[in-house]
Amino acid sequence: MRIRRQIPGILATWFLCLLAAAARGEDNWPQWRGPAQNNVSDATGLPLTWSDTENIVWKTPLPSWSGGSPIIWGERVFVTSPSKPETPAGDASGKAARDPGGPDLLLLCIARTDGKILWERVLDTGNQFRQKQNDSSPSPVTDGQHVWAVTGTGAIVAFDMDGNPLWKKNLQQEYGAFGQMFGYASSPLLHEGKLIVQVLHGYTTDEPSYLMAFEALTGNVVWRVERWTDAENESPDAYTTPTLLHHEGVTQIVVLGGDYVTGHDPQTGQEVWRAAVTNPRKITNCRIIASPVTADGMIYAPTRLKPLSALRAGGQGDITNTHLAWQWNEFGGPDVPTPACDGRYFYMVEDRGAVTCLDARTGAVVWGPERVERGTVSASPLLADGKLYFTNEDGVTTVLAAGPKFEVLATNEVPGVYVLSSMAVSGSRLYLRTATHLYCIGQ
Repeated sequence: MRIRRQIPGILATWFLCLLAAAARGEDNWPQWRGPAQNNVSDATGLPLTWSDTENIVWKTPLPSWSGGSPIIWGERVFVTSPSKPETPAGDASGKAARDPGGPDLLLLCIARTDGKILWERVLDTGNQFRQKQNDSSPSPVTDGQHVWAVTGTGAIVAFDMDGNPLWKKNLQQEYGAFGQMFGYASSPLLHEGKLIVQVLHGYTTDEPSYLMAFEALTGNVVWRVERWTDAENESPDAYTTPTLLHHEGVTQIVVLGGDYVTGHDPQTGQEVWRAAVTNPRKITNCRIIASPVTADGMIYAPTRLKPLSALRAGGQGDITNTHLAWQWNEFGGPDVPTPACDGRYFYMVEDRGAVTCLDARTGAVVWGPERVERGTVSASPLLADGKLYFTNEDGVTTVLAAGPKFEVLATNEVPGVYVLSSMAVSGSRLYLRTATHLYCIGQ
């Protein structure tokens, strides 16, 4: 009888733990572009309007500007940043073209409740100016117990959640100098205990591009594979971040750049399939910044040049013709902002602010292009709570209704800021990183 009475209690405890875990999952934004890397969130109750005085829960001063986006787990927010400039330059907004930031590259841990900086660690030194980026551009990644950060200098550093160091390596020291025209900017990917990084380059080097995986807890190399390309001049360079494709019980790593989109086995790194869809005219300056997107058995390969391509998952070998679903040829695709897709609609924001919604399966135009921003857009759009949020470099965030009808719901401005980073979501709050502050925006 004692055992029978305990079983319902055990089941009830187990069920409550599952509910708590699910609730916590909605609060976490563990990597660039969120849990599924598609900039889609199931959060609700997000703010529609804000200003520098309205719906700002807190804002925390940051040492310098960065293109790196915040990530969130539990009560901690992590951001990368250069140290404070030794000789301040430029205006109060921190315009990127003025200075590279300070020499040190930092990882900051910030309290989600009140914005207090809990700890700060130096990742590496030697920060350099990279036009619209410096060497703090890669966003960190976390599993809730550890956090990993990569820098444009090649440093890879692992910490526990309290900032205690676990291991450190440097890609340039161990595998050769980076060869991109504008420096290294790819964020790391975490999958089943492996930290996966890509180096796609060729403009200033003859060394091959590569993809590699480390044991996340130890830093030991699991595999390293070269990624072949026949792209020339600047076209081998990519500032993209690899993403995961989940299809029919199989997971693959999708890599975009060097004139190709490729799928890789996460256990070995070996290439499974390849499609030559991003640069059919073999233009020699076709570097790619926007990252690949996957949703509902589809793979999307954006590029600043025609065409933007959609592929069906499930192929092997050369799938250029066999798995091409549709292509967008109306105008150049988004150069910097990575599109958002929920499997039904595909939303892309062009750098000059024109936004378009396509049918994700067919590529048919649902609405757009609609030009709603006057400034330049570098941050990737966010799809959440029935809304599409996107922010231009002047800190103006346009909120559109998600779905088949184009409708502007709000336009919000935080004056005097400079924004390159994509928004993060936790609970019912948005997190916006500017050149000078991290903003927590909520009702």
